[in-house]
Amino acid sequence: MTIIVTGGAGFIGSNFIFYMLEKHPDYRIVCLDKLTYAGNLTTLASVMDHPQFRFVKADICDRAAVQQLFEEEHPDMVVNFAAESHVDRSIEDPEVFLRTNIMGTATLMDACRTYGIQRYHQVSTDEVYGDLPLDRPDLFFTEETPIHTSSPYSASKASADLLVLAYHRTYGLPVTISRCSNNYGPYHFPEKLIPLMIANALHDKPLPVYGEGKNVRDWLYVEDHCKAIDLILHHGRAGEVYNVGGHNEKQNIEIVRLICKELGKPENLITYVGDRKGHDMRYAIDPTKIHEELGWLPETKFEDGIKKTIRWYLDHQEWWETIISGEYHNYYEKMYGNR
Repeated sequence: MTIIVTGGAGFIGSNFIFYMLEKHPDYRIVCLDKLTYAGNLTTLASVMDHPQFRFVKADICDRAAVQQLFEEEHPDMVVNFAAESHVDRSIEDPEVFLRTNIMGTATLMDACRTYGIQRYHQVSTDEVYGDLPLDRPDLFFTEETPIHTSSPYSASKASADLLVLAYHRTYGLPVTISRCSNNYGPYHFPEKLIPLMIANALHDKPLPVYGEGKNVRDWLYVEDHCKAIDLILHHGRAGEVYNVGGHNEKQNIEIVRLICKELGKPENLITYVGDRKGHDMRYAIDPTKIHEELGWLPETKFEDGIKKTIRWYLDHQEWWETIISGEYHNYYEKMYGNR
């Protein structure tokens, strides 16, 4: 089995690669990544020489490069993590999100149509559903919840989802989609909430919190997400969407206070800043479908997962400090510049 994993130098994609190489040692994993700001080749350093792993630097929007890779590898499956994913950046510059998240998805699926594929899997987000009111804790996103996007980012991901389902209906492409809640864990890019708060707290810098910090997110430990995708790839029904959620709803301010407590830092580091435009209030996923069909449930309690995550960032300060300094951009040249 050969699987192309796009965006595999990013947070969730890299964790998926590590998981699959360990869970399926006979599989060949090919990582395709453009190495944009969030793609970090140092993350994959431990597997770069793995006999079942190959890294290819390319853009999923580059049809020639994608076609060449498919010609060389003839993959059995494709898992598309490649995406521009930071909401704030999408508000500042929507166009790159439309290009990568929509046109890149089309490019990959066209290659799948040309060369044949057992499964194309699109990694999406719960943000395509919009948000839920804070005063209705009984409401959850299901696979039947109407799409109702709030940002250029979520609109681009929703567009890609619709395109994936259209390719299934029009061309019979065997596709699946997973929509996950907020992930956390090792190798999370430092501009995201949890790693940003850890890094800033360790340096006694202000901890910026949007608005009043009451926005609620459903947190999922990244390895649990990887297990869900593995199940969907092998046992999920073609043409179906599966919601993957952690049943770990927390206010943003709760997360920040917990990190302060774990690190022994004072809460007066917390600084409230102007709220994000169109900021969704609450995300909450109902994972009943994936549980009933595939037997998946999140295994990591948030209280355990956040402690493991904080410990990982304490033990791997060099990894995130090179990102903050920008030095990580030079790693590719060090690895490949003379090859």
